[in-house]
Amino acid sequence: MVVPVPIDPTGQSGPTPGQARGRRWRRTSAGMYVPADVDSGRVEQRIVEAAAVLGPHGAVTGWAALCWSGARWFDGSDGRPVVIATHVNLRPDPRWVPCKEGIDPRDHDRVDGLPVTTAVRSVCFEARHAPDVATAVVALDMAAYSDLASLEECRVYTQWRLRTWTGVPQLRAALVLADENSWAPTESAMRLVWTDAGGMPRPLCNRPVFDLDGRHLGTPDLIDAELGVVGEYDGKDHFSSARRARDLTREERFRTHGLEPVTMVGADLADPAAFVARLRAAYQRASRRPAAERRWTLAQPRRWIPTETVAQRRALDPWDRARLLRHRRAESR
Repeated sequence: MVVPVPIDPTGQSGPTPGQARGRRWRRTSAGMYVPADVDSGRVEQRIVEAAAVLGPHGAVTGWAALCWSGARWFDGSDGRPVVIATHVNLRPDPRWVPCKEGIDPRDHDRVDGLPVTTAVRSVCFEARHAPDVATAVVALDMAAYSDLASLEECRVYTQWRLRTWTGVPQLRAALVLADENSWAPTESAMRLVWTDAGGMPRPLCNRPVFDLDGRHLGTPDLIDAELGVVGEYDGKDHFSSARRARDLTREERFRTHGLEPVTMVGADLADPAAFVARLRAAYQRASRRPAAERRWTLAQPRRWIPTETVAQRRALDPWDRARLLRHRRAESR
């Protein structure tokens, strides 16, 4: 990334006035420049250029702070402007959105030299200012996915540091619905459809399932721990012939052990009616299944290392973290 620099009459630390007017430099904000060949489309560069206008005591916040701190799912691919917490009066600019909410000194952080708000403050900001509760839930889920903020940390922060701030009722509602073990925004969306439009009990997220001898059958996206209804989200990466073959084998393995799979696809996110019908049919079949056919359990064998919570994942050493969590990146979409 290239940090914007001011004009330097000597040309040593920045462009001279003449160079700044030429084609080899690009103006990023008032009096600040980067070389013209720097890619302004990269999300990290967008964040760096926005940070150049912060002024004293300001910080990048919201999705951009989470992105800069390493959150996988806050990648700026939707083109949203960078949110900057600052009291500087700035000219309107589509690249960033100033926010004049106060920042407690305890909420300041610096990551790789860039001033950002802490992960807990940043994700709570995202959830408070999200367009709806569902979007707020996804933000909390995905910050937890990267282990940047636990739900308990967010609850404590909300209780003691936010209280009557804008959007706190929505944040509190989202905290009730959020989960620390969702692996992708689409999984979070499926979970919310499952309980809201579907009207079914809240499922567990990415909980490993075993046969009665302790062999791992698979880790479905969602599972009803009581009836064994299993929810899977199939994104575009599931449509290749090889992947589809693996999915069908896995589905059959679930069925032969007494589980009842149901699948959501991308079109169901826009109009969940068809998925809801499949979900309710799966629940009806599961409710009629004799108890003797249940050959699965969520009880983890002693050798198993659980990774369902932020606390459990943070406690892993680097080797176990790389070994036990690599499948999340391979499976998530």
